[in-house]
Amino acid sequence: MPFNTIGRDGNKVKTLIIIPAYNEQNTLDSLLSDIAAKCPDVDYLVVNDCSTDDTRGVLGRLGASYVSAPVNLGIGGAVQTGYRYALQNGYDIAIQVDGDGQHDVAYVSEMISAIREGADIVIGSRFIEKEGFQSSGARRIGIRFLSGLIWFVSGTHVKDVTSGFRAVNRHYIEVFAENYPDDYPEPEVIVIASLSGAEIREIPVVMRERTEGVSSINMKKSIYYMIKVSLAIIICRLGLGIRTGRRIKKARKEN
Repeated sequence: MPFNTIGRDGNKVKTLIIIPAYNEQNTLDSLLSDIAAKCPDVDYLVVNDCSTDDTRGVLGRLGASYVSAPVNLGIGGAVQTGYRYALQNGYDIAIQVDGDGQHDVAYVSEMISAIREGADIVIGSRFIEKEGFQSSGARRIGIRFLSGLIWFVSGTHVKDVTSGFRAVNRHYIEVFAENYPDDYPEPEVIVIASLSGAEIREIPVVMRERTEGVSSINMKKSIYYMIKVSLAIIICRLGLGIRTGRRIKKARKEN
């Protein structure tokens, strides 16, 4: 699908791909070549999250656009760094793409189109058409559980709640540059955005299986992940519910 980077007002839609990368020395060359070939009108920023391998050296040799964190920020901190860069440099759309090569940037044009059509957040979902890499059976069960929990607390149904392949508009660049969850943020972000009135849209994508490196979530961490994310979702819902109630009371008093 060809890119159309001109917005409704006739101005160019400025888009940034944010690539959080931790120990991805073997995948970045291919990923950045893919972006150059498939997304020629889109900028990118690699956030090297204090990698212990040669990620920084590879980025330097490639002449890539990147920043390097002096300490390990975790996925949330790395992505938020990208949002802050996007905000400071006037981008209209930011698209998160993992550094491990699992996300096919050929879908970036569809994400941009969905944002331009009015969506606030667009999530690339592997579970709509169920093609390509579907993750392990145990993880799919966990994802379905989190999807149900998010629907219960927010009323928003998202199938692929852990997908890190997502785009946001200018408003949510501003929101996430200011406040973004730390560890395993993707499910919690859906709750935050949903309860603030965001239009969240899923589009079908085909994801690749990781061929290099190691996932940050192994079997030992899976139970911890489920407990932590579930509690974070519930606490987020309670906190936002209290703040929403206060705003309603304040508005009634003013009226």
